[in-house]
Amino acid sequence: MNLGKFSKYWVLQAAGWGSFALTNTFFAWSFDKFQTRASVEIFFGRLGIFILVGLLATHVMRFAIIRLNVMQRTFDRQVAQFLLMTFTFSILASFMYMRMLQYFHWLKKDEQEYADKNSFLLILSGGVSFFLLFFIWNLIYFMYHYVSKSRKQQMDTLQLEKLVKELELQTIKAHINPHFIFNALNSIRALIDENPERARTAVTELSNILRSSLRAEKGETVQLNDELRIVKDYLALEHIRFEDRLHVEYQVDEQTLQCEVPPMMLQTLVENAIKHGISRQVRGGVVRIRSDFHDRYYELTVQNTGNLNRDTDNGFGISSTQDRLALLYGDRAHFHIRQIADDLVEARVEIPVGVEKSFEKV
Repeated sequence: MNLGKFSKYWVLQAAGWGSFALTNTFFAWSFDKFQTRASVEIFFGRLGIFILVGLLATHVMRFAIIRLNVMQRTFDRQVAQFLLMTFTFSILASFMYMRMLQYFHWLKKDEQEYADKNSFLLILSGGVSFFLLFFIWNLIYFMYHYVSKSRKQQMDTLQLEKLVKELELQTIKAHINPHFIFNALNSIRALIDENPERARTAVTELSNILRSSLRAEKGETVQLNDELRIVKDYLALEHIRFEDRLHVEYQVDEQTLQCEVPPMMLQTLVENAIKHGISRQVRGGVVRIRSDFHDRYYELTVQNTGNLNRDTDNGFGISSTQDRLALLYGDRAHFHIRQIADDLVEARVEIPVGVEKSFEKV
């Protein structure tokens, strides 16, 4: 036991028994029991012995609770041991109290006569007073530790949930990066025979993207400005393959460049737009990236020429985006993908402005 808990225990003990002493003194004074010097000495003598015995008994009882590991038992066992220990220590405390009163000759006349006839009944009747006090003492002690244990378990659960979410985020990232690399390598492979010089340029572009993605692994979010650099490198790489079939438009509010977004998320949405949109159009199409504020949300939008289909809706890029937003922001962030025109699909991410990530609130 550390000193802090030890001190707190004795402070509570002193406060409890001190309150008991003050209460008894107040009622004795109210009922005018301090008429003579002898009556005052006997009252405070008996009260002092009572408190001393009670303090000693509760301290030993606490030692027994810890030693027998009562707090780790099932609830039924705790209740049974709670009542048994309260009764046992009440009888022992009453026995000690009566013997000390006899030793100091502080028993009242009727109590002494009763003790001469049947000392066990006198001890049993005195045990009732101790039982009530010890019952309250034990109830407070058990409730205090029950609440402390529940709070500790709750904190452990929250810490475990945080760890699980962090591991899930790392797992999602581990899926995203190979997925991106394989697509980029396929683009480079298609250029090696056709145009080696441009293939070398593509290798340089890929090197820049990988370097940026490795830096992104250090945090759960990155600034949009950094994410856009990755996307521009990626689109430059894809433009080598699609040439005039790929048109890119940026509508980015400069004030949003410092906004935090999950790393590689925008690149994943752009990659998804090219894979399910531009690559399936004979004439190609446009990829439009928009970033601005709306109400209390930061909105990041990727629009592409094409048609929304079941493959797109169930693709890994869509599911990974939904999962990462849910893990980072809970139900406060939103993701929508829809057909907004006959040949235009929109993927929209809405992140609340000025909030912390959900798994960090633990």
